[in-house]
Amino acid sequence: MKILVSKYYSAMGKSILLLFPLLIWGCEQTYDNVVDTSTENYQVSSIAGIKDSIDLKIPGDSLLSPRVNFVSGSELSGVSFNVIASDLTQLNSSPIIMTKVANNIYEGEFILESQNPNGFYTVTFSVTGTNGNNKKVAESNFNFNNGQDNVPPVISNLMMPDTIQAGQTIIMTVEVADSNGLNDVESVYYEAYDPDGNRVSNSQGIYQFPMFDDGDTAGNGDVAADDGIFTVRLTFPVNAQIGTWRFQFQAKDRANALSNIINHYVLIQ
Repeated sequence: MKILVSKYYSAMGKSILLLFPLLIWGCEQTYDNVVDTSTENYQVSSIAGIKDSIDLKIPGDSLLSPRVNFVSGSELSGVSFNVIASDLTQLNSSPIIMTKVANNIYEGEFILESQNPNGFYTVTFSVTGTNGNNKKVAESNFNFNNGQDNVPPVISNLMMPDTIQAGQTIIMTVEVADSNGLNDVESVYYEAYDPDGNRVSNSQGIYQFPMFDDGDTAGNGDVAADDGIFTVRLTFPVNAQIGTWRFQFQAKDRANALSNIINHYVLIQ
């Protein structure tokens, strides 16, 4: 198995792609892409110590122990890494400093915990050169199972008017809870059915309209980010069909488990 290495020449802004053999440490399978190396005298040869998957149901399988190997003669002042979860959050508050354990070899450790979301994780590696510049040079991926039995999310406390005027703007909110953590909630959405029972779609043919928990008060009306209250601002067209509409709300987690459904009927006048 091979990895891709790019060595930069800053004066020309161009890159040359080279192939280096991947090193295997013990029985662990290693892989991954080296994405950047500075013009200084260092170059990554391989990434090791990260398995294809980490499963907390297996005792002692919570430790992430990455290793970065550089070509002989590389000169650098430091190596660090970050752990990016499946929901794109960075689990470590600051870069994890790696320790030099041999010539051209650096190692580090990070413990994964049960409250971290399941899914596809990325480990990014950065190098500080002798001139003090820091650059991302490689990344590695693995699947993570937090060891918890998956439980579907639950939605409740829908807030929405019962009567609306055509052309009126409203804000709809619904509360979402998940015993696996809010990070396990992948999406919260609603569907709309007109008085004839037809499911409404937008111009792109989408039937499930997203709700948000991002604190964008001015945009979608959400008051506070990451509080489990999902919100959307909705303006009914002035030519909206008069009559009783049905709105259906639901949530889905990262294991594709669906929540309960809340139906709400609204009279459009």
